[in-house]
Amino acid sequence: MNFEISDEQQQLADSLRKYLASHYGFEQRKAIIQSTAGSSEAAWGAFAEMGLMALAVPEALGGFGGGAAALAPAMEACGEALVVEPLLDHIGLAQRLVVRAGSSAQHKALLPGLMDGSLRMAVAYLERGNRYSTMAEGTTAAPQGNGWVLNGHKCVAVGASSAQQLIVSAATAQGTRLFVVAANASGVSLNASRTLDGLRAADVSLSGVSVGADAALGTQEHLDEAIDFATALQCAEAIGAMQFACDTTLEYLKTRKQFGVPIGNFQALQHRVVDMFIHTEQARSMAILAAAKVDAGLGAAQRAKVVSGAKIKIADAARAVSQEAVQLHGGMGMTEELKVSHTFRRLTMIAQRFGDADHHLERYAAVA
Repeated sequence: MNFEISDEQQQLADSLRKYLASHYGFEQRKAIIQSTAGSSEAAWGAFAEMGLMALAVPEALGGFGGGAAALAPAMEACGEALVVEPLLDHIGLAQRLVVRAGSSAQHKALLPGLMDGSLRMAVAYLERGNRYSTMAEGTTAAPQGNGWVLNGHKCVAVGASSAQQLIVSAATAQGTRLFVVAANASGVSLNASRTLDGLRAADVSLSGVSVGADAALGTQEHLDEAIDFATALQCAEAIGAMQFACDTTLEYLKTRKQFGVPIGNFQALQHRVVDMFIHTEQARSMAILAAAKVDAGLGAAQRAKVVSGAKIKIADAARAVSQEAVQLHGGMGMTEELKVSHTFRRLTMIAQRFGDADHHLERYAAVA
């Protein structure tokens, strides 16, 4: 497998890093998190202008025809900067579902806005008590006339608080189905919150929400495929965060002095930071593999095996690298003033989202 990225991918990642360095510094990020919206419209517009939101859309539908591998370098850059805009959920979940499961009419109605950033969508599929299960149980959709009526509750839908449209999973007599629901539709209520790593999410309640027949989007299989696609992108994001943790820890060891010498001169600490870099590089290989395989059109079982294998390694590496970074910084590593503490939070959340290591070990064993 070729682990080298193309010139075009490198140029996009470099352009994104340049923008983030000048417009999305650590202090600017903190101001964005503390704002009412919790995200930057300027950054969102810049991401769209760079083509990030059209990169994974097929050329036949107006996009650039890329995939997870094409997006991976850009996601690494987002991981380094700890971007809080719901780009992953926008591209990896909502847009992916529209592309793969949408009808021609839905493509025409939704994709232009998704690609230029004017339309924000979020996916609400998690339910209380179900942990990482993607099956809809407590949320139901019953036929009514030419449409459906939805009732139930979803939790921790990232990006839902700023979305105009939601994609909601619901149980029907034929199994789990997905429906496009306007966020301001009658019967929809959102309870917004902020996650540990600064993202904005919301619990979604649906009470007698009526949608038309054209709101039906896809099935359980489409949802599982989109989650695997998003997980592969998240693995790339984790590499960026881990790389920053390694680089900033190494720099700290070179400048922090004890007994009149930089603590980086102590061999025991050198060994620990080398272990951090080894964890990161091993995880990088698995992230590249996951991105390549989700683009390869594998069957559900093969795809699940590769993605779960990658997530297991990413989760373990994220824990090891983030904890070592904090410990090697000492007490300062947990302060709000240092970016490394926020990186620790992001990596901790990445290790849990879309399934922790134990969940993916079980999934891997089930399909092995």
